[in-house]
Amino acid sequence: MIGYYIHHHGRGHLNRAIAVCARMSQPVTALTSLDVPGPHPFAETLTLPRDDVGALVTHPTAGGALHWVPHHDDGLSARMALIARWIELTRPAAVVVDVSVEVALFVRLMGVPVVVMAVPGDRTDAPHGFLHRLADHVVAAWPRELYEPSWLYEHADKTSYVGGISRFAGREPSDPGTRTPAGTVLVLGGAGGSDVDQADVDACAAEHPDIDWRTLGLAGGPAVRDPWPDICAVDVVVTHAGQGCIADVAAAQRPAIVLAQPRPFGEQAATAGALCRHRLAVVIRHWPEVSAWPKLIAQARASDPARWAAWQTADAAQRAAHAIEDAARRCAGVGTP
Repeated sequence: MIGYYIHHHGRGHLNRAIAVCARMSQPVTALTSLDVPGPHPFAETLTLPRDDVGALVTHPTAGGALHWVPHHDDGLSARMALIARWIELTRPAAVVVDVSVEVALFVRLMGVPVVVMAVPGDRTDAPHGFLHRLADHVVAAWPRELYEPSWLYEHADKTSYVGGISRFAGREPSDPGTRTPAGTVLVLGGAGGSDVDQADVDACAAEHPDIDWRTLGLAGGPAVRDPWPDICAVDVVVTHAGQGCIADVAAAQRPAIVLAQPRPFGEQAATAGALCRHRLAVVIRHWPEVSAWPKLIAQARASDPARWAAWQTADAAQRAAHAIEDAARRCAGVGTP
């Protein structure tokens, strides 16, 4: 048995876990505070209490040693106790942590091998440095050739750069249908939050009615469980720079305009920077003036979507699954340091 801790912010961590665990040969237990809708590849799910709903938050970083361990938080105590009981009963071969410094440390203190999913950005702070040192293996869900952060240099011998992990990798593109001469544009939001809402896109549509504007996942707009047909059906995708969404657009090989959202440690800014440097997408720093959109859309449409192959989404989930199970087997060896 392998455990897989899934952070509850947004849906990207869960979508990635589902894609990876569908390729695992060992049974996997999902450890998460999220609701996990079926069907899913997990042998079982362990629902953890939230650790961020306490009325009073005091000393959450333990003097800068960690990220989130507030004093006397009932949810934090309950979730760690539940994880400990699960480990005692299950004796997992390893636990994948995506993402939490505290859960990784706690699991490792119980003698369980830990595989950490790396996240882009500036991870040079003390807790992240400690996390990557204690990890038995690190999985980076992007191509090394396009983005190799300096804070992973010293861990190169235990890091697998697997490429962008998309839940849609290997799925055939949908029929694009009819498109307008001026372009069909899909603006994607995400469960992790966005600076853009439906009203922003409606303003663009009013100013540029010749462009076919569509949205998914924005506040005040429509949402679907399976956005793959919508992504494939447009000329240009406007998206945030979350790892999952970028991998999905790369898998569909759609021209893209990428607007990085503010995230801790500059996560999305780092991904957007890599895309810009390697000319995989048009990258913008903020939601532009309405008048700027025709030029941006034309620029994106003129790009070569085949360049997305460099993001290496093909078989990325399989490579991640292999790295995780290989680390578990390696750590099972008697007498290994």
